[in-house]
Amino acid sequence: MRTIDLRSDTVTRPSPEMRRAMAEAEVGDDVLGDDPTVIRLQEYAAQLLGKECGLYVPSGTMCNQAAIRALTRRGDEVFVHAQAHIMFYEQGGASALSNVQLRCFDSPDGTLDLEKMEEYVHTDADVHFAPTRLVCLENTHNHCGGIVLPIEHVCAVRELCDRHGLRMHLDGARLFNAVAASGIPAAECAAAFDTVSICLSKGLGAPVGSVLLGDAATIALARRARKLYGGGMRQAGIIAAAGLYALKYNVARLADDHRRARVLAQRLAALPGLDIDLATVQTNMIFAGTRGTGMPAADLVAQLGEAGVLCLDEGPWTVRFVTHLDLDDDDIEETAAAVERVVAAEA
Repeated sequence: MRTIDLRSDTVTRPSPEMRRAMAEAEVGDDVLGDDPTVIRLQEYAAQLLGKECGLYVPSGTMCNQAAIRALTRRGDEVFVHAQAHIMFYEQGGASALSNVQLRCFDSPDGTLDLEKMEEYVHTDADVHFAPTRLVCLENTHNHCGGIVLPIEHVCAVRELCDRHGLRMHLDGARLFNAVAASGIPAAECAAAFDTVSICLSKGLGAPVGSVLLGDAATIALARRARKLYGGGMRQAGIIAAAGLYALKYNVARLADDHRRARVLAQRLAALPGLDIDLATVQTNMIFAGTRGTGMPAADLVAQLGEAGVLCLDEGPWTVRFVTHLDLDDDDIEETAAAVERVVAAEA
């Protein structure tokens, strides 16, 4: 039985052309700073995002944590969305690795409450409080449905940070999905931030790796953090070549993933009992509420798995589908038909 995998855009596999680039990559020792392919990747990513320097790291989590380490001191406070990847999926790394305190602000759309942030900004002047040092945003916002963070909100947060002398980091694991959906160039999306992380192994299709972008002084500190966290790699050009290929050839095609997600979302939204807010289907993610079908999310996931369609339950009554470059229009049609059969059988 053929499997259609919509669990995540991390399941993508290198294309033959990407594998060829990897096989032919010129390599050196990246810990010593002389792997030419890593250098090219870092420079190319920095150019795309309008930043001075880049740092290639194994994962998006390490990227975020290295940025936090570079931009804070022990005992500082970091503002972050309550459903951010940094908060949800990184094992409390900010406190464990950088000894900082996270203050969370929740919302359904990934934005931060500017009035509350103003209220909670603390300085070194009062010894009772952890001084606020950093604000982290996420774009696109995974846990809020893959939605695009409005550029107006980013600019407003930057203005707040400037008033209070705070730094800004962007978890841009899927930043190029935001670029594809909004039409705003990557450099403009990144301009407000001191550091930006981008992931190469999601919709861009590379097998591994992320890049942290920022100014030279901050990236030098992040490089030390990367080494401390065990992320120093030697002949990393073999995998960096895949990331370089992804940035050059797989950015424009993200629009195909978004189109397919929209088609699938519209098909699923028409099924009785499934709840999908089509306004939130802005990129390559679909979150479907199953409560109306009477079927817990885990049951729907299990039955779809038996039918050859893989997806994930995101809570007791929510299923997530993610489109990516290894799927085509026929896969979307087969997925919609499989979900329709399972839901109909439950009715």
